[in-house]
Amino acid sequence: MTDPQNWQPPSSAAPEDRVSEQQYGPPGTPTSSAWAPPPKPGLIPLRPLAFGTLMFAPFQVLRRNPKATFGSALIVQAVVVFLTVIVMGLVAWWADTRISSAPLDEQGTVEAGATATLLLSALIPLALSVVGAALMQGVIVTEVARATLGEKLRLPRLVRLVAPRFPLLVLWTVVLSGGFLIAAAALIAIVVLLVALGGGLWLALGIVTAVVGGLALVAVGLWVFTRTSIVPSLIVLERLGVRAAVRRSWSLTRGYFWRTFGVQALISIIVGTITQIVTLPFVIGFTWLTSLVDPTAALDAYIPAIITYVALLCVTLVLSAIGTVLQSAAIALIYLDLRMRKEGLDLELARFVESSQTGVDLPDPYLVVLPVASDSAPASPAAPSAV
Repeated sequence: MTDPQNWQPPSSAAPEDRVSEQQYGPPGTPTSSAWAPPPKPGLIPLRPLAFGTLMFAPFQVLRRNPKATFGSALIVQAVVVFLTVIVMGLVAWWADTRISSAPLDEQGTVEAGATATLLLSALIPLALSVVGAALMQGVIVTEVARATLGEKLRLPRLVRLVAPRFPLLVLWTVVLSGGFLIAAAALIAIVVLLVALGGGLWLALGIVTAVVGGLALVAVGLWVFTRTSIVPSLIVLERLGVRAAVRRSWSLTRGYFWRTFGVQALISIIVGTITQIVTLPFVIGFTWLTSLVDPTAALDAYIPAIITYVALLCVTLVLSAIGTVLQSAAIALIYLDLRMRKEGLDLELARFVESSQTGVDLPDPYLVVLPVASDSAPASPAAPSAV
């Protein structure tokens, strides 16, 4: 018996027709009108990214391939710190030995020479930091680009891909940091000159110059850094020289300054806040333990403070490595987002992923085809330049 309340009229369509109708709509409805989410073969969906995605995707980069990202950053940070301690320690020991063994009438000259040597030796850690930062930018940019296509590369493979572009990455890091240091040195020299002229008016003018010039230097520095922040991505992925990469970065970030600045600023604030919270107990413990020890006590009395300092150094290294990965990944993601919004890179990436799944080889989707000067000549891929 059939329940009258549940009875439905029989359908004249064949079973396979009813399945087709349930899946694709009634006959005559175009199947392409059905909404489908953008493809996500790997790290991010292939579409222009929302602000929240730009904020949280860097953490996915850290989780997705920790050996290549966090591992490389930790190795670079550890090597830089180790070499810095060795170099500065040897130079300080040499300076102290020379000062203590110098005759009394030559103490002033020897101390001045030792101080100059210590200041010059500080350039070695700075150079190591520049090289390490350039290497990490290249590795993380490459990892984000390949992860977006669904690939997961090991660290040696990433390093081999970055190696041809590494000199230009170092050159760009030197240019950016050197330009800021030169501007800061010029401002300090002007302030010192004004103060050295003497008198209340010159002193007041020096103070005003220091305050206004310092604020202007920070503002201009942030503006230039934001507008050129995707230069490493352009050097590595589009194989451009430094000048071409700067011009293109300036063009891509036009109209998206505050978005670009906001993502990087929030990532920096998050990393800095977490670092302060985690390291604060170690700093307090080291300070407290050091204050309890008599300066004339034996070395054994300093063992708790030394252990605390070593723990602080290890925690700082780990947090610094995490922060480096997050900030570099955020810049790489901003680059991808800008190209998706302005140049339709998401369509090129989707086409590349689809062709790779079907065994068809396509050119690297990140390379840009730039028009040549003549309108009649065909466009050619952008060739890497030396500078």
